[in-house]
Amino acid sequence: MPLQVINGVGQARIRGNSSGGVSYPQTIEYFMVAGGGGSGASGGGGGGAGGVITGTTTISQSQTLIITVGAGGSFSQGSHTTITGTSINQTAIGGGKGTNVDNPLNNATLALGTTGGSGGGGAAHHLLRPYSTARPGFAGTAGQGNAGGWGSGYLNSYGRCGGGGGGFSSEGTNAATSAGYQGGNGGNGFLLSWNNTGYAGGGAGAALPSFGGRSGSVQAGYGGGGPQNSSANGRANSGGGGGSVATTNSGDQGGGTGGSGVVIIRTNSPATSTTGSPTVTSSGGKTLYTFNGSGTITI
Repeated sequence: MPLQVINGVGQARIRGNSSGGVSYPQTIEYFMVAGGGGSGASGGGGGGAGGVITGTTTISQSQTLIITVGAGGSFSQGSHTTITGTSINQTAIGGGKGTNVDNPLNNATLALGTTGGSGGGGAAHHLLRPYSTARPGFAGTAGQGNAGGWGSGYLNSYGRCGGGGGGFSSEGTNAATSAGYQGGNGGNGFLLSWNNTGYAGGGAGAALPSFGGRSGSVQAGYGGGGPQNSSANGRANSGGGGGSVATTNSGDQGGGTGGSGVVIIRTNSPATSTTGSPTVTSSGGKTLYTFNGSGTITI
């Protein structure tokens, strides 16, 4: 079967046929993660992890599935990941963006956080604002992820701390509201037993270092961006949220990009041919096709 490229990043067609001795109908398993959300800035909230969906579907010889792998967000929500076909229509929702500090000098109020597969973390109001109300994190999508944590609010010149972005397995934690000035931790991700790889961890919330604050942490190996990840960015093809590790007192600086998503399809019978980008591995008598980009697979 010739390669059929669909418009957009990370799309592919999967077409069943009876060649090579494959019998139909055939049940396949799928695991899909959307792109992670980008973080907020200047003490902002961590990005939420991309939504996660797992399931099975039965395909016939003539069925075509279309796969779209979402990109990670950069100061924005991550892109959705989808699988569509005759017997399946699934959409994993992109991770929510983390909230920026409400800074009247750079109009950062225009860059609020968002809901998502997992929600982005909240942030503090800026010290020039005449109030000290913390801002909440944003909700996740039921069954796909969890909410982000609250920001700390403005506390006696030091409390500019962002909440952690939500992860698939838990909510992001709230930023410290007392001594310590600690950004919230990203929510825990998900360990896929098929390949022993972690996905969909939330990004860490930040605290402005010039005020003595500390950024939150992330669950090591689960894709979320933050200090333990040695990068603010979510890991590629993990759906991890971007970590907010601000280093300045103004502007959109110190923000991490969410990790791109992924689709993994597990079959009982090996494909007769593949083109494009899928990585092919075997485990437990089954074959895994990991889609990080465009391509085709004939089953």
